[in-house]
Amino acid sequence: MSRSKSVSRTTFLPARLLVAGLCSLAALATGDLWAQSTPAPAGALITLSQAFEAAWARQPEAQSLDLRRDAAEAHRQVAGSWTAQAPSLDLSGKTDQLSKNQGSREYAVGVALPLWLPGERSRQGALADAESKAVDSRVTAAQLRTAAAVRDAWWNWQRARGEQSLARERMVSAQKLAEDVRRRTKAGDLARSDQHQADGAAASAEVALAESGSLLAASIQHLRALIGKLPDETAADGPETPPAVPADFTALDATHPAVVELFDRAEVARRSADLASVQTRNNPELLLATTRERGAFGDDYQQTVTLGVRIPFGSDSRNRAKLGLARAEALETEGLLRLERERLAADLGAARVRVESGRTQLAAAEKRAQLARESRGFFDKSFRLGESDLPTRLRIELEAVEAERQNARARIELAAAISALRQALGLLPEQK
Repeated sequence: MSRSKSVSRTTFLPARLLVAGLCSLAALATGDLWAQSTPAPAGALITLSQAFEAAWARQPEAQSLDLRRDAAEAHRQVAGSWTAQAPSLDLSGKTDQLSKNQGSREYAVGVALPLWLPGERSRQGALADAESKAVDSRVTAAQLRTAAAVRDAWWNWQRARGEQSLARERMVSAQKLAEDVRRRTKAGDLARSDQHQADGAAASAEVALAESGSLLAASIQHLRALIGKLPDETAADGPETPPAVPADFTALDATHPAVVELFDRAEVARRSADLASVQTRNNPELLLATTRERGAFGDDYQQTVTLGVRIPFGSDSRNRAKLGLARAEALETEGLLRLERERLAADLGAARVRVESGRTQLAAAEKRAQLARESRGFFDKSFRLGESDLPTRLRIELEAVEAERQNARARIELAAAISALRQALGLLPEQK
């Protein structure tokens, strides 16, 4: 019997050392990362919406939003001004002091006002309006892309948490069964081989717990990289509200951020091409100047006023590159818009099927888990009464664990499918 005890302890030692070592490393890593980040308030449970808000606040698009809006407003103000560019001041003076020095003097002060080309001002205003809309749609599309990354990391974290919870329950159950088998082996009711099987099952459960802890740590780090802090491990978040799905994707053309962003980009390119089509020359200038002069010493100063217009010559070749690039950008963006609509429509169809399939799988998994729990209770009682053998008891235990895992996975996959459907519809994580 003493030798049997030694064999049992030797079987347990490597797994226990592995679990203890991984848990210690995870604790040290968690402690270091927690010290480097801003922790959430004690007892605060982070939700998917809060995780998205934290991730969005860290994005470059969110930080540069105000500057881009200021730039768009400045373009609009330029289009509303009376002159194409800021006026310029001309100052000049002429004297014969360095040559004949007969007292000839001339001083001139003038203002040059750049004028709009025909149709340029209205097209500049249309371009400024398009750029202003493009700023907002670009931000909304960036929010949707951030939401996609957060949703993916969030539900991977939820999957890892569920796996670890089930692995911990499996380990507790396997250790309890191994302890029961050990007592019955000492009493002579079971053979030593039965004890080895039970101990092996417990060691396998410990390894599974260690593996789930490693996956959980990786998912936490991925989520932390997005939101900038470690999530509360006790946090729990239910599925998002299932959205209404339109029959045709064309109903989303005016609301889906990805579509609206490309449409606004194409509109900016078209307005740029329209503006380039009239900017075939530099802006003409209205000149207004006054001159004060005298011919020699003793003469009175005479003052004159000059009014003129400077009209630059046009050149198609100088404007061809700008116009060609604007038209190419418009054509390319329109092509991207068409492809993006097709891709989004396919994603929406796949997400809708995934939700329907997830509901079916969850109903079947719940039924299987309920049956497995009842069967485990039956065989646990029969094993204690000696009416069933240990291999059967271990098989029923593994089936029950697998049924619970499948049930938990189906529940999380349905929640993730609903999030994917909201993502395909262009909806951000909702506040709860």
